[in-house]
Amino acid sequence: MSSDEGKGGDPMSLAFAEARSAELRGETPIGAALIRDGTVIASAGNRTRELADPTAHAEMLVIREAAARLGSERLAGCDLYVTLEPCAMCAGAISHARLRRLYYAAPDPRGGAVDNGPRFFQEPTCHHAPEVYGGLRESEAAAMLKTFFAARR
Repeated sequence: MSSDEGKGGDPMSLAFAEARSAELRGETPIGAALIRDGTVIASAGNRTRELADPTAHAEMLVIREAAARLGSERLAGCDLYVTLEPCAMCAGAISHARLRRLYYAAPDPRGGAVDNGPRFFQEPTCHHAPEVYGGLRESEAAAMLKTFFAARR
C-alpha cells in the first residue's frame, strides 16, 4: 500500500497506477484510491497472491489503511475510486465503513455486486449505501483486464 507521495493526478488515475503495479507483481490488475477532502488517504492494488489472503482486494486494503490512519472504522466523508466494480465482500466493507461515494471504472457482470449480481447497496439489509458512479474510464479498465487474462490463458 502506498500514500499519495510521488503520485499526482486525479484519484482514478492513481487507482489505475495501482492496478498497473499490481499487474507487475502478478496480481489481477485492480487498483483503488481512497480520498477525503481532496487528499489521498490510501491507495493500493490487489495483493491476494502476494499475501496469500483472499480478502486482500484493493478496496479492502485501502479501507483498512484509511481506518488505521484516521483512527476510526467509520470513514464518513471519504470517497473510493476503484478500477473494477466491487464484489460482495468489498461492497459490504464499503457499507460498513460508511463511505460517502464510490466511483468505479469497469462493470463486472460475473463478480460485481453493486450494479450487477446481488446489487448489495439496494438490499433492505444494507445499513448504508454510498452514492455510486460507474463507468469512469470503463474501456481502459476493461482492456487492461482483458489483456491480463488473455495472457494467462
